Amino acid sequence: MEDNLLAYPGHRISISVRSGWLERRLNLPNYITLVRILLVPVFIWVLSSKLFSSVTGDRELIASGVFLLASITDGLDGYLARKRGQVTTLGVLLDPLADKLLVTAAFITLVQIMPSIVPAWVAVVIIGREFLVSGLRSIAASEGFAIEASDLGKLKMVVQIVSVVAVTLAHRWSQWPVGPYVFPIDFIARCAVWFMVFVSLVSAADYFKAFWSKIDRQVVKRRRRSFVLSRRKRNDVPAVE
Repeated sequence: MEDNLLAYPGHRISISVRSGWLERRLNLPNYITLVRILLVPVFIWVLSSKLFSSVTGDRELIASGVFLLASITDGLDGYLARKRGQVTTLGVLLDPLADKLLVTAAFITLVQIMPSIVPAWVAVVIIGREFLVSGLRSIAASEGFAIEASDLGKLKMVVQIVSVVAVTLAHRWSQWPVGPYVFPIDFIARCAVWFMVFVSLVSAADYFKAFWSKIDRQVVKRRRRSFVLSRRKRNDVPAVE
């Protein structure tokens, strides 16, 4: 390999330039986000693979662990990016993409394996809400303002994590005895899914309200500015003698 590089120095330059391009754009938070994206097919594969036994619950436990790990990286990459001053355009692009892929993959898979707890319409509501918020944020960015993540949005994310893990475990256990206590996994999963749907709809309405109020102010400012400019143009027209 080294001989080929020496024989063709142009190749060496190309490789070093590409390597430098990646080093400048990929930092630790970006790598963590990429790990979250790579965990999406791993989660799907674990739940659908025959390699892991569902009789002993290995499949459900491993899948839950993978999803929890991916969810932890969701907050970790943003925290590190802000703390280390490494907020990049690539990170801003990849982070919401990774979130949408994770949520979409999780609920589509759960519709397949547990339709009694996660019917198709629930997945449509959850996924539709994600794309609605993404669309509103894209429009807001094009208009020059941002929609901050609300407390309802953060609560929705926590409830989503609980519901996905609970439904995954409910695929194997309806009840989970832990010492003297018995956790009704099936009941927790159903309650979490319904609460998640409620929080998702309320948070979507909250995002839309915030978006509409800001976009309305932008429109008023534009009309005011165009009115002022039109008056100035009329005042600048010289009088015809």
